[in-house]
Amino acid sequence: MNQQQRDTIERIKQHADRKIWITFRKEGIHKYPAAATDPALATGDEYDVSFLGVPHRHIFHFRVWIDVFHNDRDIEFIQFKRWLENLYAGGTLELNFKSCEMIADDLYIQIAGRYPDRAVWIEVAEDGENGALIKYETSRPSQNIVI
Repeated sequence: MNQQQRDTIERIKQHADRKIWITFRKEGIHKYPAAATDPALATGDEYDVSFLGVPHRHIFHFRVWIDVFHNDRDIEFIQFKRWLENLYAGGTLELNFKSCEMIADDLYIQIAGRYPDRAVWIEVAEDGENGALIKYETSRPSQNIVI
């Protein structure tokens, strides 16, 4: 590898988008009240999801990515995970009757308060099967890389 290639690799490393991610699970009960009466949802056929209008249980699966600014444990995985889990265990956040997207928004507010000006991506899935991914990007200007 010549010096120009090494320099290029070093520039790319310095400007890399760095994120860590953690996962955790939380049991919860929720419902989608409109499903019981909305004709587009309570269809009476094979696409009927009116049962979602009553409280039902899920294991919500979370995956949370957050910006880090250097490689040496800017945010320590285990501490970050425990803090997020404790937001639910301690009653700061509740699942209630919220959609996956609403749950992600609530979680983001807590993360942004503790770790401001960092991009955060939050994935929330019901039973690890269906879910949502929301990418909360910062206004930090991206650094253009010239190769």
